[in-house]
Amino acid sequence: MRPGKILHPQVASALASLGHGDIILVTDAGAPIPADANRIDLAFYAGSVDILEILRVLRQEIFIENVIFADEVPAGNPHLFQWVSDIFTGSGADFTLIPHQQLVSELYHTAKVIIRSGSLMPWGNFALVASTDPDAWFDDSMKILPEYVERSHRIKTNAVPRVNKTH
Repeated sequence: MRPGKILHPQVASALASLGHGDIILVTDAGAPIPADANRIDLAFYAGSVDILEILRVLRQEIFIENVIFADEVPAGNPHLFQWVSDIFTGSGADFTLIPHQQLVSELYHTAKVIIRSGSLMPWGNFALVASTDPDAWFDDSMKILPEYVERSHRIKTNAVPRVNKTH
């Protein structure tokens, strides 16, 4: 066993396979997951496994540069918005808000892996865009990409995610 590490073999394998820009989608129990998707189903019964628990663990396991979710969340489920903001503070990630229908019609089909939770959570669907450790790729002899400098700074200063809307 791996104390303090993900034990689920499909989840561990999926995370190890992620590259920069790949999307891991974490959904609520009612998500319309495409039949051909790489689906990891963690829904055991209503409320378990909780989507927030999954997001907390993923936040600790992988670098994330962007979290894409429904623009209905801040007004329609403000508690969820606050909880997700708390989880991703200090991650260096930004938030991108798009219409829920766009999330379902576009990102469900482009995600490398989809993890279904047991949560009954309105608008509980989050596309995590994988990144890299901004401090691991460059040394003092190289020109560091400005977005890496900025993300590194956002991680070190425990910055709250910036919210971007696509429309």
